[in-house]
This record gives sequence, structure tokens and C-alpha cells, in this order.
Amino acid sequence: MFSEKPISEFLNDLAGRSPVPGGGSVAALAGALAAGLVSMVCSLTIGKEKYQDVESEMAQLLTRSERLRRRLTELLEADTQVYSAVSAAYRLPRGTDEEKAKRSAAIQAALIEASQVPLQIAQACAEVMELSLPAAAKGNSSAVSDAGVAVLLAEAAMRGAALNVSINLASIKDGHFVRETRQSLEAAFADKEAIKQQVLRLVEERM
Repeated sequence: MFSEKPISEFLNDLAGRSPVPGGGSVAALAGALAAGLVSMVCSLTIGKEKYQDVESEMAQLLTRSERLRRRLTELLEADTQVYSAVSAAYRLPRGTDEEKAKRSAAIQAALIEASQVPLQIAQACAEVMELSLPAAAKGNSSAVSDAGVAVLLAEAAMRGAALNVSINLASIKDGHFVRETRQSLEAAFADKEAIKQQVLRLVEERM
């Protein structure tokens, strides 16, 4: 599993000739890192007398950020698997009309699955962005810059995952599926620029 490899080995795999891990997996990893930063801000707040009034809220926030960190780690692995399925579908024989039809159907099915995983990555990263706001507003001020890094990293991961959705949608023939997926992606992006700007303002104010 890529998520269990040492960082240096993962980076070597990333820089190599294999297409996996690729952009989708990197987006998931970046999102998981952002969620980890939110968790760190919470952990550095919980148990501090100065922040006892927000301890319950930070504990709930920590539960949510850790759930997202685990989810994004799972999606990192899922992205490598769906890409491998797409590659396998393109390698299917196409010598006869029957083989061509089976290959085309397999490619379409694999592409649909391959578009759903980065969509889920984008949606999870959008949630991390949302969690970075209370972390920046009420978390330990000594770690407020980490909440800022979290929102920026989560945004980059969200946008990166969206690119992976779009490149798969470009080859999908099911127009209804394409429209629905694009709408889901747009919903994930809604209000995120405003959230980012709020977080960055709070970071500047509380540093």
C-alpha cells in the first residue's frame, strides 16, 4: 500500500516512470496532510486552561478532522486502484467487433469509477477547508499558522482532484452522468474561496 511506504520511497515512486501514484493520489495525500494539521491545532488546544471554554468544540472538531484524514488516506489507495483498472481496460483486445464492444464498455465503466474517486477526494478536501475555519478562529493561537497552511493545502488538493475528475469526464459518453458529476464538483467548490479568505484573515489577526 502506498500510504504505508516511507515518504522517500513514495516520492521515488511518484517521480518514476509508473503512472501510479499520480495526481489524484497526491491530491488525497495533500488533503490528508491538511486534515492532520487541523487535528494538530485541536490537539494543541485541548487540555489548555486558556482554551477550556472551547475544549468541547475542539474535541468534536478533532473527531471530524481525524475521520477525514483516514478517509483521504483510503482514497489515496483507491485512486491508484481505479487508475489501474482504466489502464487494464485500454489493454483489452480489440481484434473483433465483439472484442471492441466489450473493450469500449469496460473503458466506460472504468472511467466512471475513476471519476468518482477524485470527486470524493475533492469533496473531502472541501470539508477539511471548512474545518480549518473554526480551528483558526478558536484553536491555540500559537498554532494558528498551521490552520492557515491547512486551508491552503486543502484548497490545492481540492483543485487538483477536480482536474482528475475533469480529465476522466472528457472521455465519458454518458451525458447525464457527466452533468451530475460536474454539478457535484461545483457544489464542493461553493463558498470555499470565502472560507479560505476568512481563515487567512484570522491567521493574520491572531499571529
